[in-house]
Amino acid sequence: MPWKGEKDPYKIWLSEVILQQTRVAQGWQYYNNFIRKYPTIQNLAKAPDQEVFKLWEGLGYYNRCKNLLFTARQIVKERKGVFPDRYEDILALKGVGPYTAAAIASFAYNLPYAVVDGNVFRVLSRFFGIEEAIDSTKGKQLFTELATRVLATKEAGLYNQAIMDFGATVCKPFAPACIHCPLNRHCKAFAEARVNRLPVKEKTLLRKNRWFYYFLFSHKGKYLLNQRRANDIWENLFEFYLLETEEQVSWDETRVMQWLQEQVGVSKARVSRISPVHKQQLTHQQIRGQFIRVELETLPRFLANYRWETPKSLQKLAFPKFITAYLEQESV
Repeated sequence: MPWKGEKDPYKIWLSEVILQQTRVAQGWQYYNNFIRKYPTIQNLAKAPDQEVFKLWEGLGYYNRCKNLLFTARQIVKERKGVFPDRYEDILALKGVGPYTAAAIASFAYNLPYAVVDGNVFRVLSRFFGIEEAIDSTKGKQLFTELATRVLATKEAGLYNQAIMDFGATVCKPFAPACIHCPLNRHCKAFAEARVNRLPVKEKTLLRKNRWFYYFLFSHKGKYLLNQRRANDIWENLFEFYLLETEEQVSWDETRVMQWLQEQVGVSKARVSRISPVHKQQLTHQQIRGQFIRVELETLPRFLANYRWETPKSLQKLAFPKFITAYLEQESV
């Protein structure tokens, strides 16, 4: 990405404003267009409003563009075109919040301020095994304080970029590459088999439509089980290995094997059955999902910390109706 490694505070600020409510793939071209037309903050400050709005066209949320122009002109007029180099002064700029201020301060000036985005929330939640909701007021404060505590203060910019990239490429939301992760020996979620349950989001718990994909891992006559925790539906009931996604996933044997190798580190297994989509309507949520049976030749370290039970033992444990309905049709 063109802003990676950038030290010019103007260009960092511009990229952050563009990406505030825009996907990277879309924002990339807009960023390049702005830099070509307005290579300096002075160029942007002198530009007519309608010319800038036209270049912004398609990005939406036009307040971002208005704040961009206001701030550029303010810096040129009040600071002779010199971008502020103190965190407090950056934060005071119109349209700049704590995240953007920390990004500019650390990337441009290497100041010791932690950048806390979704990737950082996820890495910290899993590494330290924290179940506080990342989108709650308490959670945001907790993770911001934690991010500040673990920040490499002498190399803040490099560290911030590294942890954000790590969350985007290794500790991903869907199918994180835990087996290949250089931190897995120290990761609490990995050690306690909680990777797919973290981070916790209040919005997820309130979502009306949820997709649950249950993997029925079997090895030497036993099945992997997990007991649900956290403040969510079916608390304390048992379930199979769960992968929850925001959207429907189209599973086939090839995709299952790719996912198994990426997240679980399994290359030798047999996918014996992928069920049709099952549904259950709760009071405020609709649960939809599938059951995927996987017979393992060997037990990978990633799954060793889960609970393994015989089919006979399963009959003594309490499961959600969503699972019991499936087991009544296809017993283990």
